Amino acid sequence: MLRNQTLDAMMNRRSVRKYKAEVPDDETVETIVRAGQQAPFASQLYSVLRYTKRKAPFGAPLWFIVCVDAHKLERFMRIRGWDIVTNDLTLLLLGMQDASYAAENMVIAAESLGMGSCFLGEGSLSGARVAKIAKDFSLPPRVLPMVELVMGYPDEEYPARPRYPTDYALFEDEYPELSDDDVRAMMRPMDEGYLAQGYYAKQKAKIPIEGDREDVFTFDDYSWTEHISRKWGQWAASPQDMLKALKERGFDLGRR
Repeated sequence: MLRNQTLDAMMNRRSVRKYKAEVPDDETVETIVRAGQQAPFASQLYSVLRYTKRKAPFGAPLWFIVCVDAHKLERFMRIRGWDIVTNDLTLLLLGMQDASYAAENMVIAAESLGMGSCFLGEGSLSGARVAKIAKDFSLPPRVLPMVELVMGYPDEEYPARPRYPTDYALFEDEYPELSDDDVRAMMRPMDEGYLAQGYYAKQKAKIPIEGDREDVFTFDDYSWTEHISRKWGQWAASPQDMLKALKERGFDLGRR
Protein backbone atom coordinates (compact mmCIF):
# COMPACT_ATOMS: atom_id res chain seq x y z
CA MET A 1 0.00 0.00 0.00
CA LEU A 2 0.99 3.62 -0.54
CA ARG A 3 2.08 5.65 2.48
CA ASN A 4 2.07 9.31 3.45
CA GLN A 5 1.32 11.31 6.60
CA THR A 6 -2.40 11.57 5.87
CA LEU A 7 -2.74 7.85 5.16
CA ASP A 8 -0.73 6.99 8.27
CA ALA A 9 -3.07 9.10 10.40
CA MET A 10 -6.08 7.32 8.91
CA MET A 11 -4.63 3.80 9.16
CA ASN A 12 -3.45 4.29 12.75
CA ARG A 13 -6.79 5.59 14.01
CA ARG A 14 -8.32 3.62 16.87
CA SER A 15 -10.93 4.28 19.55
CA VAL A 16 -9.17 5.71 22.61
CA ARG A 17 -10.78 5.22 26.02
CA LYS A 18 -8.06 6.62 28.28
CA TYR A 19 -6.76 10.19 27.98
CA LYS A 20 -4.13 12.44 29.49
CA ALA A 21 -5.32 15.44 31.51
CA GLU A 22 -3.77 17.89 29.01
CA VAL A 23 -6.44 20.08 27.41
CA PRO A 24 -5.87 21.08 23.77
CA ASP A 25 -5.61 24.83 23.31
CA ASP A 26 -8.24 26.96 21.57
CA GLU A 27 -6.31 27.03 18.29
CA THR A 28 -6.23 23.23 18.21
CA VAL A 29 -9.97 23.01 18.88
CA GLU A 30 -10.71 25.60 16.20
CA THR A 31 -8.52 23.72 13.72
CA ILE A 32 -10.32 20.43 14.37
CA VAL A 33 -13.78 21.97 13.95
CA ARG A 34 -12.67 23.90 10.87
CA ALA A 35 -11.42 20.64 9.34
CA GLY A 36 -14.87 19.20 10.02
CA GLN A 37 -16.43 22.11 8.17
CA GLN A 38 -14.30 21.39 5.12
CA ALA A 39 -15.89 17.95 4.61
CA PRO A 40 -18.13 17.34 1.58
CA PHE A 41 -21.76 18.24 2.24
CA ALA A 42 -25.27 18.24 0.78
CA SER A 43 -26.35 21.56 2.29
CA GLN A 44 -24.26 21.89 5.47
CA LEU A 45 -27.14 20.29 7.36
CA TYR A 46 -25.17 19.97 10.59
CA SER A 47 -23.97 21.83 13.67
CA VAL A 48 -21.29 20.94 16.23
CA LEU A 49 -22.01 21.24 19.95
CA ARG A 50 -19.33 21.13 22.63
CA TYR A 51 -19.64 20.42 26.34
CA THR A 52 -17.13 22.51 28.31
CA LYS A 53 -18.52 22.34 31.85
CA ARG A 54 -19.22 18.60 32.16
CA LYS A 55 -16.86 15.71 32.77
CA ALA A 56 -16.48 13.78 29.53
CA PRO A 57 -16.53 9.98 29.21
CA PHE A 58 -13.15 8.24 29.57
CA GLY A 59 -11.64 11.39 31.08
CA ALA A 60 -11.38 13.02 27.65
CA PRO A 61 -10.77 16.79 27.60
CA LEU A 62 -12.98 17.39 24.53
CA TRP A 63 -16.59 16.30 24.12
CA PHE A 64 -18.48 17.12 20.91
CA ILE A 65 -21.95 16.31 19.60
CA VAL A 66 -22.44 16.62 15.85
CA CYS A 67 -26.08 17.25 14.99
CA VAL A 68 -28.30 17.05 11.95
CA ASP A 69 -29.45 20.67 11.63
CA ALA A 70 -32.33 21.73 9.38
CA HIS A 71 -33.07 24.75 11.58
CA LYS A 72 -30.37 26.93 10.02
CA LEU A 73 -31.49 25.84 6.55
CA GLU A 74 -35.05 26.91 7.26
CA ARG A 75 -33.88 30.26 8.65
CA PHE A 76 -31.96 31.33 5.55
CA MET A 77 -34.63 29.92 3.22
CA ARG A 78 -37.17 32.08 5.04
CA ILE A 79 -35.02 35.14 4.38
CA ARG A 80 -35.01 34.14 0.72
CA GLY A 81 -38.80 33.77 0.76
CA TRP A 82 -38.87 29.95 0.53
CA ASP A 83 -40.47 27.18 2.60
CA ILE A 84 -39.12 23.63 2.74
CA VAL A 85 -41.26 21.14 0.81
CA THR A 86 -38.68 18.33 0.82
CA ASN A 87 -39.86 15.42 2.97
CA ASP A 88 -38.25 14.91 6.37
CA LEU A 89 -36.84 11.46 5.53
CA THR A 90 -34.80 12.86 2.65
CA LEU A 91 -33.62 15.81 4.74
CA LEU A 92 -32.72 13.53 7.61
CA LEU A 93 -30.70 11.13 5.44
CA LEU A 94 -28.82 13.99 3.81
CA GLY A 95 -28.25 15.61 7.21
CA MET A 96 -26.89 12.35 8.59
CA GLN A 97 -24.41 12.26 5.72
CA ASP A 98 -23.34 15.85 6.35
CA ALA A 99 -22.92 15.27 10.10
CA SER A 100 -21.02 12.02 9.58
CA TYR A 101 -18.61 13.54 7.06
CA ALA A 102 -17.92 16.47 9.40
CA ALA A 103 -17.34 14.16 12.37
CA GLU A 104 -14.93 11.94 10.44
CA ASN A 105 -12.94 14.94 9.22
CA MET A 106 -12.66 16.08 12.84
CA VAL A 107 -11.38 12.65 13.87
CA ILE A 108 -8.70 12.56 11.15
CA ALA A 109 -7.66 16.13 11.91
CA ALA A 110 -7.26 15.24 15.59
CA GLU A 111 -5.27 12.11 14.67
CA SER A 112 -2.91 14.19 12.54
CA LEU A 113 -2.29 16.46 15.54
CA GLY A 114 -1.25 13.56 17.78
CA MET A 115 -4.65 13.15 19.41
CA GLY A 116 -7.05 10.23 19.70
CA SER A 117 -10.82 9.99 19.72
CA CYS A 118 -13.78 7.74 20.39
CA PHE A 119 -17.28 7.75 18.98
CA LEU A 120 -19.71 7.00 21.80
CA GLY A 121 -21.78 4.55 19.81
CA GLU A 122 -25.42 3.69 19.39
CA GLY A 123 -26.34 4.74 22.96
CA SER A 124 -26.10 8.37 21.89
CA LEU A 125 -29.04 7.81 19.55
CA SER A 126 -31.48 6.64 22.23
CA GLY A 127 -34.59 8.74 22.73
CA ALA A 128 -33.64 9.60 26.31
CA ARG A 129 -30.13 10.71 25.31
CA VAL A 130 -31.44 12.84 22.44
CA ALA A 131 -33.87 14.55 24.84
CA LYS A 132 -31.09 15.12 27.40
CA ILE A 133 -28.77 16.77 24.88
CA ALA A 134 -31.62 18.87 23.50
CA LYS A 135 -32.35 20.13 27.01
CA ASP A 136 -28.69 20.71 27.90
CA PHE A 137 -28.10 22.87 24.83
CA SER A 138 -31.59 24.42 24.53
CA LEU A 139 -31.79 23.11 20.99
CA PRO A 140 -34.41 24.61 18.69
CA PRO A 141 -36.71 22.33 16.69
CA ARG A 142 -35.22 20.58 13.66
CA VAL A 143 -31.83 20.01 15.32
CA LEU A 144 -31.13 16.33 16.04
CA PRO A 145 -28.11 15.15 18.08
CA MET A 146 -26.57 12.32 16.13
CA VAL A 147 -22.85 11.70 16.72
CA GLU A 148 -21.19 11.98 20.14
CA LEU A 149 -17.42 12.20 19.97
CA VAL A 150 -14.72 12.59 22.61
CA MET A 151 -11.07 13.28 21.95
CA GLY A 152 -7.78 14.26 23.52
CA TYR A 153 -4.19 13.07 23.93
CA PRO A 154 -4.10 9.25 24.39
CA ASP A 155 -2.88 7.75 27.62
CA GLU A 156 -2.81 4.18 26.26
CA GLU A 157 -1.12 2.35 23.42
CA TYR A 158 -2.42 -0.59 21.40
CA PRO A 159 -2.58 -1.60 17.73
CA ALA A 160 -5.34 -0.58 15.36
CA ARG A 161 -8.34 -2.93 15.38
CA PRO A 162 -8.86 -5.47 12.58
CA ARG A 163 -11.01 -4.74 9.55
CA TYR A 164 -12.64 -6.88 6.88
CA PRO A 165 -10.30 -8.08 4.12
CA THR A 166 -10.37 -5.52 1.30
CA ASP A 167 -11.81 -8.03 -1.17
CA TYR A 168 -14.80 -8.34 1.15
CA ALA A 169 -15.30 -4.57 1.21
CA LEU A 170 -14.63 -3.69 -2.44
CA PHE A 171 -16.91 -5.26 -5.05
CA GLU A 172 -16.24 -4.29 -8.65
CA ASP A 173 -19.06 -4.06 -11.21
CA GLU A 174 -21.46 -6.34 -9.30
CA TYR A 175 -22.20 -7.57 -5.80
CA PRO A 176 -20.98 -11.18 -5.55
CA GLU A 177 -23.07 -14.14 -4.46
CA LEU A 178 -21.48 -15.00 -1.12
CA SER A 179 -21.21 -18.62 -0.03
CA ASP A 180 -21.03 -19.59 3.64
CA ASP A 181 -17.34 -20.32 3.08
CA ASP A 182 -16.87 -16.78 1.73
CA VAL A 183 -18.52 -15.34 4.83
CA ARG A 184 -16.44 -17.52 7.15
CA ALA A 185 -13.31 -16.31 5.36
CA MET A 186 -14.38 -12.74 6.15
CA MET A 187 -15.17 -13.59 9.77
CA ARG A 188 -11.84 -15.28 10.45
CA PRO A 189 -9.47 -12.25 10.36
CA MET A 190 -11.92 -10.19 12.38
CA ASP A 191 -12.34 -12.79 15.11
CA GLU A 192 -8.73 -13.94 15.18
CA GLY A 193 -7.49 -10.36 15.21
CA TYR A 194 -9.66 -9.34 18.16
CA LEU A 195 -8.77 -12.51 20.06
CA ALA A 196 -5.05 -11.96 19.47
CA GLN A 197 -5.37 -8.48 20.97
CA GLY A 198 -7.46 -9.79 23.89
CA TYR A 199 -9.90 -6.98 23.20
CA TYR A 200 -13.02 -8.31 24.93
CA ALA A 201 -11.18 -10.32 27.58
CA LYS A 202 -9.23 -7.28 28.81
CA GLN A 203 -12.42 -5.25 29.12
CA LYS A 204 -14.50 -8.14 30.46
CA ALA A 205 -16.95 -7.01 27.79
CA LYS A 206 -19.46 -9.68 26.89
CA ILE A 207 -23.09 -8.99 25.98
CA PRO A 208 -25.43 -11.26 27.97
CA ILE A 209 -27.77 -13.53 26.04
CA GLU A 210 -31.44 -12.86 26.63
CA GLY A 211 -33.98 -15.67 26.81
CA ASP A 212 -33.30 -19.41 26.87
CA ARG A 213 -30.44 -19.54 24.38
CA GLU A 214 -27.37 -21.10 26.01
CA ASP A 215 -24.16 -19.06 26.14
CA VAL A 216 -21.38 -21.46 25.08
CA PHE A 217 -18.68 -18.79 24.64
CA THR A 218 -15.83 -17.93 26.99
CA PHE A 219 -13.33 -15.10 26.52
CA ASP A 220 -11.11 -17.68 24.80
CA ASP A 221 -13.43 -17.69 21.78
CA TYR A 222 -15.84 -14.76 22.28
CA SER A 223 -14.92 -12.26 19.60
CA TRP A 224 -16.15 -9.63 17.17
CA THR A 225 -18.69 -11.48 15.05
CA GLU A 226 -20.37 -13.00 18.13
CA HIS A 227 -20.36 -9.62 19.90
CA ILE A 228 -21.93 -7.83 16.93
CA SER A 229 -24.43 -10.66 16.41
CA ARG A 230 -25.60 -10.30 20.03
CA LYS A 231 -26.09 -6.56 19.55
CA TRP A 232 -28.25 -6.67 16.46
CA GLY A 233 -29.84 -10.01 17.35
CA GLN A 234 -31.26 -8.62 20.61
CA TRP A 235 -31.31 -4.82 20.72
CA ALA A 236 -33.74 -2.14 19.44
CA ALA A 237 -36.33 -4.44 17.90
CA SER A 238 -38.85 -1.58 17.79
CA PRO A 239 -38.19 1.80 16.14
CA GLN A 240 -40.81 3.57 18.27
CA ASP A 241 -38.39 5.13 20.75
CA MET A 242 -36.30 6.64 17.98
CA LEU A 243 -39.34 7.71 15.94
CA LYS A 244 -40.69 9.48 19.03
CA ALA A 245 -37.37 11.24 19.59
CA LEU A 246 -37.25 12.31 15.95
CA LYS A 247 -40.77 13.70 16.12
CA GLU A 248 -39.97 15.60 19.31
CA ARG A 249 -36.99 17.15 17.49
CA GLY A 250 -39.28 18.21 14.63
CA PHE A 251 -38.62 15.41 12.12
CA ASP A 252 -41.89 13.65 11.22
CA LEU A 253 -41.02 10.81 8.86
CA GLY A 254 -44.68 10.29 7.98
CA ARG A 255 -45.22 13.90 6.90
CA ARG A 256 -46.01 14.44 3.26
